[in-house]
Amino acid sequence: MDVLTDLAHGGRWTSLRAHGREWLWRRGAPERHEVSPGDAFVDAGGLEECIPTVRGDPDHGDAWSRLWTQDGDTHHVRCADFALGRTIRSTPEGVTADYHLTAEPGYRFVWAAHALLDLSPDATLHMNSGASTRLFPEAGPLLHRPWPAGAPWIEGPWPAPHGLSLDRLGPDDGTAVGAVVDAPWCCVHDGRDRLSFAVRAEGHPVSIALWRNLGGFPRPSPYRSTGVEPMLGRTFDLADAGPTDAVRVPATGEVRWRLTVDSVCHCP
Repeated sequence: MDVLTDLAHGGRWTSLRAHGREWLWRRGAPERHEVSPGDAFVDAGGLEECIPTVRGDPDHGDAWSRLWTQDGDTHHVRCADFALGRTIRSTPEGVTADYHLTAEPGYRFVWAAHALLDLSPDATLHMNSGASTRLFPEAGPLLHRPWPAGAPWIEGPWPAPHGLSLDRLGPDDGTAVGAVVDAPWCCVHDGRDRLSFAVRAEGHPVSIALWRNLGGFPRPSPYRSTGVEPMLGRTFDLADAGPTDAVRVPATGEVRWRLTVDSVCHCP
């Protein structure tokens, strides 16, 4: 598996290629080259490092708009409240990315490897059946029940929480739905090709976030994009996180985790 990154523009993974297939979806966004911290998010596709939040303030986090640097094999970014290091290494089946965050003890964050994938309408997503899955308010119009007033999310079992099937993509239908699944791994099947993700962070909450955008976002010029996003934490917006929904930096002042991406199936 071959990985390319763009350190000058947020440390974004710009290519993830295995067995002749490019897995990352990308779009032309020349304005990305002019952004500064605090600017509105510019979607160029690829895999974004979203931290300390995904939604909310700042949108897609604080690292995507900053210059990253390299020291040996490790990529570094320094943000307002934390510093993050990332070391990507090849393995026989794919790559691992080891992360090291330093911040004041007690600092809370969520992180997502916001991977937008170039998938066919026949692609399917596989995780533990029955895993608790959070739906967010944009799913409300697709459900056969009213959205609870003021609720940041509702929960149901994977793969069809509250009757909304999420494991099959299908053709464009004008919808866009986010979800967070209480699972440490996800496997994507697209024809004969496979792509698996796993995240591990000892002592911290991990999950898989999904962004199933079938031509429903952004308005007024929507496009199709599918996000499969290994995550630390269990919500998109840090502001909504309860006591167990985000990572809290321990007394050591550091948190370490590992992302594994393979081009083979690891489904049970």
